[in-house]
Amino acid sequence: MISCSHFQTQQCRSCQWLAKPYGDQLTEKETHLKAQLQGLDLSCAQWLPSYASPLTAFRNKAKMVVSGAVERPILGIVNEQHQPVSLTNCPLYPPHFEAIFEILKDFIGRAGLVPYNIAKQKGELKYILLTESRYNQTLMVRFVLRSENKLPLMQRELAGLLAKLPQLKVVTANIQPQHAAILEGEKEIFLTEQQVLEEQFNRIPLFIRPQGFFQTNPTVAQALYGTAQQWVQSLRINQLWDLFCGVGGFGLHCATALAKNNPDVQLTGIEISPSAIYSATLSSQKCGLKNVRFQSLDAANFALNQNEQKPDLVIVNPPRRGIGKSLAQFLNQMQPHFILYSSCNAVTMGKDLQELTHYQLQKIQLFDMFPHTGHYEVLVLLTRQ
Repeated sequence: MISCSHFQTQQCRSCQWLAKPYGDQLTEKETHLKAQLQGLDLSCAQWLPSYASPLTAFRNKAKMVVSGAVERPILGIVNEQHQPVSLTNCPLYPPHFEAIFEILKDFIGRAGLVPYNIAKQKGELKYILLTESRYNQTLMVRFVLRSENKLPLMQRELAGLLAKLPQLKVVTANIQPQHAAILEGEKEIFLTEQQVLEEQFNRIPLFIRPQGFFQTNPTVAQALYGTAQQWVQSLRINQLWDLFCGVGGFGLHCATALAKNNPDVQLTGIEISPSAIYSATLSSQKCGLKNVRFQSLDAANFALNQNEQKPDLVIVNPPRRGIGKSLAQFLNQMQPHFILYSSCNAVTMGKDLQELTHYQLQKIQLFDMFPHTGHYEVLVLLTRQ
């Protein structure tokens, strides 16, 4: 159990399970996962040991609500009692984030970024989103603003900020004008020439860009992608689809491994976010993969409307709602040899697996991407019966 003053004083309860010994957390998650798979044929399934997370300093990203005054901004959350709580020393973040936040608070004052007041519906700065690459320790900071009014002041003060944080490579202003609990808006204005951070998992380059999903626990994410790579590298696969591909982590890991024995292996990655597709395409070019196509489309609609040669492997990594009945039934009809399913919601995954009646579970592993909470990630490999 880790020590957190915010939890102990009940100012922040985001880590609902912080008081539970970590071994008990994993056991409870494993029990929950097994309950979601009841009724499925697990006779051939290999249950692999759960992959544990570091207990502190594991997050590569901080989403900070900005409150307080422009001279004394508070970065953290607004709790259930509507009180601002500073979380700059949250034990989930690397310790050096605290010094970075102090520099960002100074920039807020210099640029006149008045924190947004929810009750009065006044102010400009709503959130600060800080992301770090564990590969080279470079940083990205996004300022979520109500309008573009403060952009000239931000640009005036930017050189000073970059001088104090030389590792800061990407700075943006995201415009979110609505009075609503929405983290970001559609418009992203880059204040730096560089637009991406490079990360590397298992020597596969991946790129972090604004408005593109990227896992927040790099240690466990690297293990998750590496496990997927190991599970498929010996399979006979000529063509694979990576649906809900994000920045391409699963597809690129698998295609790179398969290309060692089959240089002609083809990868098609589908993701609705254009920003994520930009990053995935950049990664494929840096990997030197030739037969790769990433497209910004709805993954389910893409699959349901395809008449081309069917893939041997379909990777699905859907949002919490799962792949849904129609896509599951389509996969039953198309009958790829293998399905690799990664899920952040075992409840919807269990329902999807019930629909995949033509498939047999072969491997199951839990990855504790979110310690101190009830959430976790699961990876399963299915083969066609």
